[in-house]
Amino acid sequence: MRSMLKSSYSLIAPIYDLAIEKAMRRARENSLLALPRNSSCDVLISGVGTGLDLPFLPSLHRYTALDFNSAMLKRARPRGKDLDINWLLGDSMNLPFANESFDHVVLHLIAAVVPEPELCMSEAARVLKPNGSILLFDKFLRQGQLAPLRRMLTPLSRNIATRMDVVFEETLPAGLEVASDEPSLAMGWFRSIVLRKVTQA
Repeated sequence: MRSMLKSSYSLIAPIYDLAIEKAMRRARENSLLALPRNSSCDVLISGVGTGLDLPFLPSLHRYTALDFNSAMLKRARPRGKDLDINWLLGDSMNLPFANESFDHVVLHLIAAVVPEPELCMSEAARVLKPNGSILLFDKFLRQGQLAPLRRMLTPLSRNIATRMDVVFEETLPAGLEVASDEPSLAMGWFRSIVLRKVTQA
């Protein structure tokens, strides 16, 4: 991770919840409804941030919560007190797990934060078991969408908070298929996407 981005999120951590918690709450909750409610699974939350997803997670699963910033993890821990969680400081673009370690991976507002979203996506796919799912909630441009202002601001915003020019279709690694893709917020800039890992014939 770039040191400037990590430092920025250490400064942002105390105000992060005030900025986005209420606005994103319904979208987070709706995305996480795709997690199973009838059998225990191993779930990776890659880029857990301050833990805003945690109140909406079913308690029967075993979770691994990873983030690149210790200040964010510190704020997340109290929200996970009633869940079975392993906390880990790490990089979503270079996950410290073996292939096919998790039944499901949650990527909420992280693919557009990391410097190389395609690496974040390919790493999530690598650690996902066959037939497993990735729950993706983030802001994405559509293929061919001009969005000149977002593209113009990205060289600045990518170093302090987030990219605004990520095209989802350009980050999708081989072996994953789109099970659903729904507009979520900001007239479809934010999308809620479920990906499935295709089993090899």
